[in-house]
Amino acid sequence: MAQTQTTPKTPPGPAAPARTRSTGTVLAEALRGNVRQYGMLVALALIVVLFQIWTDGTLLKPLNITNLIQQNGYILILAIGMMIVIIAGHIDLSVGSLAAFVGAAAAVMMVKHDLPWPLALAFALLIGAVAGAWQGFWIAYIGIPSFIVTLAGMLLFRGGTQILLQGQSIAPFPKGFQKISSGFLPEVGPHTNYHNLTLLLGLGVLAVAVLQEVRGRRQAASYGLELLPVGFFLAKLAAITAAVLVFTLLLASYHGAPIVLLILGALLVGFGYLMRNSIIGRHTYAIGGNEPAAKLSGVKSKRVVFLAFVNMGVLAALAGLVFAARLNAGTPQAGINFELEAIAAAFIGGASASGGVGTVLGAIIGGLVLGVLNNGMSLVGVGTDYQQVIKGLVLLAAVGFDVYNKRKVGS
Repeated sequence: MAQTQTTPKTPPGPAAPARTRSTGTVLAEALRGNVRQYGMLVALALIVVLFQIWTDGTLLKPLNITNLIQQNGYILILAIGMMIVIIAGHIDLSVGSLAAFVGAAAAVMMVKHDLPWPLALAFALLIGAVAGAWQGFWIAYIGIPSFIVTLAGMLLFRGGTQILLQGQSIAPFPKGFQKISSGFLPEVGPHTNYHNLTLLLGLGVLAVAVLQEVRGRRQAASYGLELLPVGFFLAKLAAITAAVLVFTLLLASYHGAPIVLLILGALLVGFGYLMRNSIIGRHTYAIGGNEPAAKLSGVKSKRVVFLAFVNMGVLAALAGLVFAARLNAGTPQAGINFELEAIAAAFIGGASASGGVGTVLGAIIGGLVLGVLNNGMSLVGVGTDYQQVIKGLVLLAAVGFDVYNKRKVGS
């Protein structure tokens, strides 16, 4: 009987050394992974430097920084909500008209019916939630495209604004309500050349930002993910520290941090955490990226889309209140083109037209790019006609860059 010969097993040799990667390779991959966000940050920095030189230092004066925040606060609020809607694969054309309608409703409640402003504010936000739920119902559960539903909403809320105000502005508002847009943190502590509470707030933000970066690096290391070289990571921390300290000192040397900045900070932290770490945030990305696959995975897509529009309605109401407080009046002309500014901010900040891509921080960065462009061009005397041309080209370039990257990755 033939015997089968077996080849003797050779003892395993030493493990192959891990493939080393150059610093340049690691950095290049990190940049490619965040190309839109880093690109917009670099673009924002370049725009700031350009207009700082062009305006002979006026752009970064404390008074102008404060004006920049207060003038663009309502657009940044809208951009956060719009980014979430776009990530889910939809669009909302009604936010400007809804903001105007809520501002008009608040004016009627406070001025004509003497309702206390905190109560009027709560009712106004509820109106925004109901309006968002109305539109979300038709989009999520009936299946009408969001473009059509929100276009109808734009006409409906604009007409409702005219009916409420009867073609006239209603003013003035209580002082407490006005401070939502034009107020500052109160003065506390000993008298110095800087606003003490703003300094403390800035140091707190810096500590949280640095700890978050360090924690994120440790988590990435524990999962075996690629890390930035230590030198570049330290340079990133130094850049964050410098940016936060300079911004804090600029604000503290004037009246301190505006109230609207605190509102934006709370929204940025809250929605940033929600979209990164919560189940509904991950489901929103999944629906925008591939809705059929998300449904097969058990994602309740109708519920997620419905909640995205409810959230957009609340944020549109908040933006309308901030704008009305800044004007100190409910006016029929409020909210015109707000939706276009919010959509532009979202796309410039990294949103994808096909959905599933974008961050809340990106929406803020995109809104700041537009805000600095508007402010800087006004300071140097560029006409509004040329301003519209330049902003249109910036939006086209941002979306074109996104399409180019997708084609490059696909090939």
